[in-house]
Amino acid sequence: MRPDTSAEYVDHNAEAARLERTAGLYPEDAEHLLLQAAAHLELADDRPRATSLYDRLLSSTTPLEKPFLVRALKASNLWEYGHEAEAKAIIEGVRAAAPRDPAPWVIVAESLESHDELEAAQKTFTEAATHLLTDVPEPPYATHPVLFGRHRVRRMLGLAHDHWDTLADTLHSSPVSLDELHDPKRVWSLGSDNPAELEAEISRLRAELGTHRATLSRPFPVAVLHWPTAELAELLAAYPSLSEEYPSHEEHLATIEGSLRELAASGTPNLGIVTGTVPSYEAFAASEGSSPGDASLLPQYATTLAARGRAVAWPPERTGACWCGSGRVYGECHGAGATR
Repeated sequence: MRPDTSAEYVDHNAEAARLERTAGLYPEDAEHLLLQAAAHLELADDRPRATSLYDRLLSSTTPLEKPFLVRALKASNLWEYGHEAEAKAIIEGVRAAAPRDPAPWVIVAESLESHDELEAAQKTFTEAATHLLTDVPEPPYATHPVLFGRHRVRRMLGLAHDHWDTLADTLHSSPVSLDELHDPKRVWSLGSDNPAELEAEISRLRAELGTHRATLSRPFPVAVLHWPTAELAELLAAYPSLSEEYPSHEEHLATIEGSLRELAASGTPNLGIVTGTVPSYEAFAASEGSSPGDASLLPQYATTLAARGRAVAWPPERTGACWCGSGRVYGECHGAGATR
């Protein structure tokens, strides 16, 4: 989750420093934590320091999980304090690489949009939609900002609706339609002396803000802990008392899927899975002053992993890889029989 609270309420420099210290304690999570730190520095208007964190990640000898996301964020940040040429070069590199992650596409397209490069933004959003959604039966949630952003830019350019715009309209759930939210003439109503017009515009802006926050600032998931086969075997060999929690690996996997389906059926939003490792769990237990054999630590460990950005959203797409690591698609593995 990228922070979006103004500096009036949050000491962003202090938060950035705290996150940098935490990254030193948890090097396996350094990418996620340093991206958060950089975001706080951007909000504190210390953009050169934010760039230094992006550069630190990109020059690291440890392979990044999301290198194109880091590049996109760096480009967006650079442009905001006058480094347009370098930003555009990075943006072109991201576009040429055509990442499968929607987030870098959205960031570079919105950067172009915010600097009035509307034609380039529209082309970037279209490239992303074509690359990510061609022959996809149902757009994954993460791709919705691509379609919504493309709709917005095309509305500003006065272009007629096409099939991607129609799909965006279908996916949009706010009571205010996308055509209204993205109407370029709306800005004029903010200068109206008519209270009814101003009230209507405030309602539209609230709906738009709600959609934006839901997309970019989703809370970390309610997470269930998953142990791969080898890790669970090592855990139980070291701490036999935990065998009551995990009678077998097959039962462990079935319990995860069953628990998540029950949570989903009860209306719990934003569910996820975190994968544990024995060294990480032992370090967590030591930090809590407890024995790793204490089963009450397991849900706390899962929550801590989720808060550090280690959760993977559940359920996967039916045609995507199953969360259990079997190599089969979810719909033919633990997702068999599930309704979406």
